[in-house]
Amino acid sequence: MTKPITKPESSIEDPFLWLEDRTATQSLDWVHRQNEVTVGELQGDPSYQASFQTALDLMTAEDNIAVGSALKGHVYNFWQDKTNVLGLWRRTTVASYKTEKPEWETIIDFDQLAAKEGIKWVFSGASRLYPDFNLCLVSMSPDGGDASEMREFDIETKSFVDGGFRAPASKSGFGWLDKDTVIVSAAFEEADKTESGYPRVVKLWKRGARLEDATPIFEAQKEDLAVGAALEFDGDRRYLVLARTLDFFASHIFLRLPSGENKRLPLPDDMTDTAIFKDQLVFGVRSPWTAPDGTPCKPDGLYSVDFARWVETGALGPVETLLEPAYRVSIAGIARTQDRLFINLMDNVRGKVVVCERKEGGWSLKPVALPENGNVGISHAEQFGSSVSFSFTDFLTPSSIIWSDDDGETLATVKSQPARFDASPLISEQFEARSKDGTMIPYFVVRRRDQKGPVPTLLYGYGGFEVPLLPGYAGVRGRLWLEKGNAYVQACIRGGGEFGPAWHQAALKGNRQNGFDDFAAVAQDVVRRGIATASSLGIQGGSNGGLLTGVSLTQHPELFGAAIIEVPLLDMLRYTELPPGASWMAEYGDPSKPEDAAWLSAYSPYQHVDAGAAYPPVLLTTSTADDRVHPGHARKMAARLQEAGHARTLFFEETEGGHGGRGDRRPQAAQTAMKYVFLQRALTAKA
Repeated sequence: MTKPITKPESSIEDPFLWLEDRTATQSLDWVHRQNEVTVGELQGDPSYQASFQTALDLMTAEDNIAVGSALKGHVYNFWQDKTNVLGLWRRTTVASYKTEKPEWETIIDFDQLAAKEGIKWVFSGASRLYPDFNLCLVSMSPDGGDASEMREFDIETKSFVDGGFRAPASKSGFGWLDKDTVIVSAAFEEADKTESGYPRVVKLWKRGARLEDATPIFEAQKEDLAVGAALEFDGDRRYLVLARTLDFFASHIFLRLPSGENKRLPLPDDMTDTAIFKDQLVFGVRSPWTAPDGTPCKPDGLYSVDFARWVETGALGPVETLLEPAYRVSIAGIARTQDRLFINLMDNVRGKVVVCERKEGGWSLKPVALPENGNVGISHAEQFGSSVSFSFTDFLTPSSIIWSDDDGETLATVKSQPARFDASPLISEQFEARSKDGTMIPYFVVRRRDQKGPVPTLLYGYGGFEVPLLPGYAGVRGRLWLEKGNAYVQACIRGGGEFGPAWHQAALKGNRQNGFDDFAAVAQDVVRRGIATASSLGIQGGSNGGLLTGVSLTQHPELFGAAIIEVPLLDMLRYTELPPGASWMAEYGDPSKPEDAAWLSAYSPYQHVDAGAAYPPVLLTTSTADDRVHPGHARKMAARLQEAGHARTLFFEETEGGHGGRGDRRPQAAQTAMKYVFLQRALTAKA
């Protein structure tokens, strides 16, 4: 029997509001007490230590693939292992990278830097100066969160530049305009920030000047999501492109002219998959648009206009069709080398890549000869050269890197991860479940080929922000879950990006319940097929997927035997009050508007905790330093569940690392092991 969805009493005062204070003594005392209970129970399990060691060994294995991107004869890579806990930013030559044991040159040793400065710096990336790429603007986070400090670094001297560009930790962005000018998307002072806490003003910062004296050249509105800026290269042409991001799915794009004018590009707000290539601006759309010349532009297609002509004349000119949409084929991304454009496609959640050339004023396309029936991705494409690499994996095939030095013509597998578990008894299958409104929802199952009856099964989902869930090899999951005879299910529910914008929009804002219904339908179909019973089926999801599992818990507790809710959104009536929650209103809606509040309150898990419901065991996890999804969501949900008498609710908060758990692998391995211990205990003997 499905629990009826009722509107909660929003007038009831929130008794756990105090847990939203991230670092208050009272909050952290509560966190430490919760952690003590959870650690005692899960790390005290006899199977924990071996699981932790396995997870750590696999996460830090020296024969993991060093994924890298090529730039001017070098391949750059960030690497962590048992010795290099915080990691090495390093490089090697392209020729050396292709060998079994490349000779790496360390650029920055973050463990050494942390020892020297007393801060556990987490590498967040670097912007390198064209054309030598030796001067860098290095971003690094002091706590693993999104806010990062920036420092100028010289690769040749292996040192930070004395008196060079430097900015304190913030959510600002940095890129080079030239050797003596940095483009700053600023989010330092409150006046510089949007309501979401992201950059609102683009400034030009001259060498030797104070950061606060940088010259503003572009601004967004306070209620916008963010601004961004980048110097784009197309052959000999350079363009300073400015973006006013209205929300997650809409932007106004401007070009900075030599006169100082910011000229807006007359294309749709919901443009996506853009690239400037061979004087053309390539773009896709999220909703149908008819170009001024009458060309119909459809979602999941790619189109182009003569960008150089528009810059010179102001006339948009004719729109060309580069790629026609096809049923259940969506665009996963595009990337370019100097002479070719690569389109990564998903065909019924299976990957392929098409390469495009621009010749004599027209487009030519052909497939890249990559393996089929797996997850194919573009690992890197060298914009100033001709190297490109691709990744290939599926649930049972270890990842490999396929490399080309000639724009995808000649391909060679240069890296293959060793097998991490015995896949020989396993099978990977794709099924479909019929959702409540009749929509067919694809999902993958990985299990033993000779499975005779229901087994403990983990169902994973996400369903938001156009993000697809694709097949992928996971050694830890293989060793700690599949090798024990358990099954794994991955659901491609609406809200995600598996089938392009329409699939996402079908669970947007007031349609969110569709995605939740899809997940429930997959759970029921898994049971109907005899893969699991309801009590042997566990669910897991993080971030937006944490919202999914939170809703699943409160709407359908009868469908599951355990729930893992990771770094979640759960109080959807207050999510915009917890930074940067306001940035997601295009996805979920605005709880300050009565119409939006009605659909949010209909499913918001925090308000729907029921003392009389029979909830399965629950494990909620979060991070103190998470500055993307506030830890208050998980804290308050755990407190409310426990207060309502649901004693099988465990809570764990990592005190280091941000939303993605970056930094030291040991706490990541510990948390992973605890989750598998939790699932095994909750689901075993219930099949």
